[in-house]
Amino acid sequence: MTKNSAPDLQDQFANKSQAWSARFSEPVSDLVKRYTASVHFDKRMAHFDIEGSLAHAEMLASIGIISEGDRISIERGMARIREEIDADTFMWSLDLEDVHLNIEKRLVELIGDAGKRLHTGRSRNDQVATDIRLWVRNEIDISVDLLRELRRKLAELALKHAATILPGFTHLQVAQPVTFGHHLLAYAEMFGRDAERLADCRKRVNRLPLGAAALAGTSYPIDRERVARTLGFDGVCRNSLDAVSDRDFAIEFCAAAALIMTHVSRLSEELVLWMSPRVGFIDLADRFCTGSSIMPQKKNPDVPELARGKTGRVNGHLIALLTLMKGQPLAYNKDNQEDKEGLFDSADTIRDTLTIFVDLVGGIRVKSEAMRAAALQGFATATDLADYLVKKGVPFRDAHETVAHAVRMCDERGCDLADLTLEELKGVNELVEDDVFEVLTLEGSVASRKHVGGTAPERVREEAQRVLDETEGSGPQGV
Repeated sequence: MTKNSAPDLQDQFANKSQAWSARFSEPVSDLVKRYTASVHFDKRMAHFDIEGSLAHAEMLASIGIISEGDRISIERGMARIREEIDADTFMWSLDLEDVHLNIEKRLVELIGDAGKRLHTGRSRNDQVATDIRLWVRNEIDISVDLLRELRRKLAELALKHAATILPGFTHLQVAQPVTFGHHLLAYAEMFGRDAERLADCRKRVNRLPLGAAALAGTSYPIDRERVARTLGFDGVCRNSLDAVSDRDFAIEFCAAAALIMTHVSRLSEELVLWMSPRVGFIDLADRFCTGSSIMPQKKNPDVPELARGKTGRVNGHLIALLTLMKGQPLAYNKDNQEDKEGLFDSADTIRDTLTIFVDLVGGIRVKSEAMRAAALQGFATATDLADYLVKKGVPFRDAHETVAHAVRMCDERGCDLADLTLEELKGVNELVEDDVFEVLTLEGSVASRKHVGGTAPERVREEAQRVLDETEGSGPQGV
């Protein structure tokens, strides 16, 4: 079959009306055109629209719906359109509403009737669903690569500072000493889970909707599996109604993006605190900071501050998309046009943020003396003294109470637990011996925590190397 019984699209396009205009007795108003048009933002999917159309045309030719000559013409026309888009000479028209009709109109101009036959057996509903999935799949792959690079930078810095001691905090109060390398690897774990989530989301993104047509499928004997293979999909969407109306995959992606930004925001908060002169643990490279228009001494950590702020925007896009979908009956509704701008912005934000943070982490200058000095404040080894007494046979709750009295004594004297003499410590508990000072030092404290997941320098080096080994590869093993 080589004919298409649809109205003459050439005439419709020439009259600057829509592909469905024969049904209506008056044109759409200019205000409604602006209100309903999506071309100003969905044109970014143009290359994926072309990719999907070429796969569709190849399938139509393989089953005899269009001729091989038509397929070759379509391929030639699409190549020209791709060149025009890349050169920014393609003429986008608001009258044609979206990326799909703009490309179709130009294709018909270039190759005539063969361009009109391309839409056989499909609808804009399954076409846009396919384009979005192709676009999201590409963004997932980019983001996973960036997360891998960020984890690598964190692991490299962690390896360098596997034995650099700083205070660990709970409630922003000094809790126990940890190493800076151990602290950095906590973020490597978070970003590793983010990559795993994206890889898992990709499995559900990678299903082909094309062939569902408007909502009920098509009467043409199409080969959906062939198109899926051509486009690199793992399979096809199994229900035509769900195929055109589902946006779960976009919600999943936005949820993963929100978690990525949440982790970036937590790291950003710490970078801002650590860079404050009152803390002074690190310094950021000048390229990530700005000055003040009035205070010449200022060096403001603008990049982490802005990343912290952008997290709210990405979180908002997730809520907006969930709200968009919650009241929609099957199948496709115009509401779904609103799925793209927040989705696009979420992807752009995590892409830009991760790209910057890969460079930012690599440029952190660590002030190890300030970190160690801070760890000597707040009785960071109090838990170590309690553990020491437990190992001597004292019940933990009793040991906890005993050390609390010792801390109070040190607080009154303005000294640390390690500053107490052996006699004073024996006064706290007679089981204390000379070996107590091994656990009261910062180095002794962190060295004792050498189990899996602990902060001992030897364990930190192992874990940092594990992350480095993982991030050398690609795919699931490299997330």
